[in-house]
Amino acid sequence: MLEQETPSPEAPLDGAARLDAVNQQLAEAYPELSPQLKLAAGYVLEHPVEIAFQSIRKSAAAAEVTASTLMRLAKRLGFESYEQFREVFQSAVQAGPVELSGRASHLRSLASQTDDQVFLDVGDAAFDNIGRLFTADNQSRVREAARRLLAAEKIAVVGFRDTFACAYHFAYVGRIAMPNIQLIRGLEGGLLTELAPFGEGDLVVAFGFEPYCAETMRALEITRAAGVSAIVVTDTMRSPLVPGATITFPVANATPHFFPSILSAITLIEGLLAECVAFGPDDLVDNVARFESRMRQMGAYVENS
Repeated sequence: MLEQETPSPEAPLDGAARLDAVNQQLAEAYPELSPQLKLAAGYVLEHPVEIAFQSIRKSAAAAEVTASTLMRLAKRLGFESYEQFREVFQSAVQAGPVELSGRASHLRSLASQTDDQVFLDVGDAAFDNIGRLFTADNQSRVREAARRLLAAEKIAVVGFRDTFACAYHFAYVGRIAMPNIQLIRGLEGGLLTELAPFGEGDLVVAFGFEPYCAETMRALEITRAAGVSAIVVTDTMRSPLVPGATITFPVANATPHFFPSILSAITLIEGLLAECVAFGPDDLVDNVARFESRMRQMGAYVENS
């Protein structure tokens, strides 16, 4: 069935869009793959740069599978050869992440005179996570996500437990410019009631990292059944939040901290909302101006003069 749903590798799409299509189909098929194909698919989803530039034998060794398993995965996706499959990754990752190693090295040099390695490791992880976010393929993905946000009639924002901070930030800041954004809280069993008004023409933005929340999965099931499109921000394309999503942002969340970092997700939110205001109608700028004026009139801000 996967072969029937996969667009031809020769489809007239840019590199980022072709890679997105491959990743989405792998994510949809992942639960039903054999154990060996799951190992191969997991490596492909999480190591696009390595797939692009490593030999098939080196990638297979890193994924702990055989080269023939990677070839079977490529053929299952409709590619005639592994080289055709790898070309999709090569064209999508050429720009690579923004180089932040200089800043990370500077951070290390500043802290080299101390024994606070934990603080230093948090800084290194933060720079690396954000650097992985700013790639050419993510730039086009952000533009497409902004277009869909601007076109939606209503926008539901979902994120529970550790990612509630992400959902709240998106909804609070986003509503200043786009009043059709609603934060879904799901308090006291109210998830169904809050999601009932959403249907075709609407959009849900969902956040979720491992361990994945059952409430987030339930919210996506409810909205998907109602015909609502989904933008998912998660930690890997193997995430159970990915199947059915229109756009997926797998963001790096590594950290020495005991819980996943939300830094990349917050940065992505800022990029998405900035893109909406930059390319949306003038009404969005007017909404921001009115919000600020109203807050000042109500005494919400303390003047520092």
